[in-house]
This record gives sequence, structure tokens and C-alpha cells, in this order.
Amino acid sequence: MRDRKNGLHWIPCPICGGRTQARVYPDTVLVNFPLYCRKCKKETRINVVQLKMVVSSDQNV
Repeated sequence: MRDRKNGLHWIPCPICGGRTQARVYPDTVLVNFPLYCRKCKKETRINVVQLKMVVSSDQNV
């Protein structure tokens, strides 16, 4: 995730590394969030806590 002013960060695609349209703040918590990438046309469930992204082990999308 890249640093931006006001603490806002873009979430990169865990598959291709491209920038997605989802953005998070340092205090944002996402659990099993369906992240869609327009570049690789894939949807991946992710967890984000304190700007650390982890691909969810439950991939039944």
C-alpha cells in the first residue's frame, strides 16, 4: 500500500499488483472484503488490519 496525504492508502491487487479502486485509512478494518481488480478481472477476499493486507483463507467467491 502506498502512502498518500491524510493517511489514505490504495489497496493493490494481491494477484497482479495493480491498483484497485479501494482505499483505506490507517484505522480501517476489513474482514473477508471482496476486492475486485479491473486489470486482471479477478475477485479476491482480503483482510486488512492496521494497513496490513492478508489474503483470506476462505476463497469461496
